[in-house]
Amino acid sequence: MSTPPLIRGFEVVIGLETHVQLSTHSKIFSGASTQFGAAPNTQACAVDLGLPGTLPVPNRGAVERAIRFGLAVQAKVAPQSIFARKNYFYPDLPKGYQISQYEIPVVQGGHVDIRVGDQAKRVTLTRAHLEEDAGKSLHEDYAGLTGIDLNRAGTPLLEIVTEPDMRSSAEAVEYAKALHALVVWLGVCDGNMQEGSFRCDANVSVRRPGAALGTRREVKNLNSFRFLQQAIDFEVQWQIDRLEDGLPIEQATVLFDPDTGETRAMRSKEDAHDYRYFPDPDLPPLVIAPEWVERVRAQMPELPGAMAARFQRDDGLPAYDAAMMTQSLGFARAYEALRDASGQPKLAANWLMGEVSKRLNAEGRDIEALPVAMPLLAALIRRVVDGTVSNNGARQVFDALWSGEAEGVGPSGAGTQPISGGDAASLVDALIEAKGLKQMSDTGALEAIVDAVIAANAKSVEEYRAGKDKAFNALVGQVMKASKGKANPAQAHEILKRRLG
Repeated sequence: MSTPPLIRGFEVVIGLETHVQLSTHSKIFSGASTQFGAAPNTQACAVDLGLPGTLPVPNRGAVERAIRFGLAVQAKVAPQSIFARKNYFYPDLPKGYQISQYEIPVVQGGHVDIRVGDQAKRVTLTRAHLEEDAGKSLHEDYAGLTGIDLNRAGTPLLEIVTEPDMRSSAEAVEYAKALHALVVWLGVCDGNMQEGSFRCDANVSVRRPGAALGTRREVKNLNSFRFLQQAIDFEVQWQIDRLEDGLPIEQATVLFDPDTGETRAMRSKEDAHDYRYFPDPDLPPLVIAPEWVERVRAQMPELPGAMAARFQRDDGLPAYDAAMMTQSLGFARAYEALRDASGQPKLAANWLMGEVSKRLNAEGRDIEALPVAMPLLAALIRRVVDGTVSNNGARQVFDALWSGEAEGVGPSGAGTQPISGGDAASLVDALIEAKGLKQMSDTGALEAIVDAVIAANAKSVEEYRAGKDKAFNALVGQVMKASKGKANPAQAHEILKRRLG
């Protein structure tokens, strides 16, 4: 990939640490629930609180999700890894330490491929390790006080750490989006950023080209892609300003304030030795047998890259379309259903990228909440292909299907109730007829309209015969106007060409 442009003569260096909440029903070392939204401190059991006499027991489901991720990014799944205690004091850390992994993580290496514009880039992963989440400090509702909610304490996380490979906020955002899509695709995380299921820490530094790495500052707990980009952009400018003024950059942990768009220092950044890591005496080494890894491998879904390559190879989709069809597993499944029902891969992709995505985005829906059943959309595509309805008319029919204008379809029915291909075709045909959108198929009637347009537009005919192509388009427009939009444009084009010689 080409080198991103320097910013005021400085190169930007970015590495990301992403906390992915694993999609288990219980916590990583206890049986307490991980369900979001419970009343404060109702889902923290004695193990999560570290009460005397309690012992942690690893959650097999959390380990299996880590294996699945490791296989997906072509990393090494360690046959033996170690749980360690990360020691620090904070009010929402009841044990005074966090159980994590340090020297020997469960997932080692790997990579995530991204695209920034038309450029491909590979982001190398350092590691992915299992750990428990801390609780949450609440400041907003307590005048001069802080509340502590320990429901999140012990929630299973997979912390995914990159090498300092990224050179712009745009690259960092594309990596975060690709990682988010991957963990949701794999089913290891629900990806809900509003609920804290996917949070990024950005390590940002700047340097002159060719110089040693600069001092980094870590921007913590960014829970949206927009905030990630804003925080990095502000931090880069702040660091450059400091260096240009002859001031040093001090290693620090900083927070991003979305209201001001600024970062501010929270505390000096600790190094690993400050946490006094040591193996947790209550947890033996985590041993993952090769047979377990192979069982997980056998159950892996087809990965986005492999599926996109298949869509290009078997369906003839362009690379961009194939990438869009695999932006999520739900989108890929929708494309496959629409392709199979319509028999038109390219048109299926066009509709999903176009009208469907436009309406979903406008209403904040996911593809799984599409209120138009795939057999209906497939029937509509077939009517465009056979010339029954124009593209513009098809969009009007789609709007009617979306809004539930036809009985039995729309938000209350089409997205949830099965509908056969025959019934779908009948419903679509009825809508086309009711709205008067059926294209003119009588060749004789269309020829009569074309002849009348030629007779009434002698100047345009003369200009076309003199070599002006725009005049021909004007004549086609007149035919469409005379037919009240019902003429098949391709048929009108062919008849006009024949009549004009």
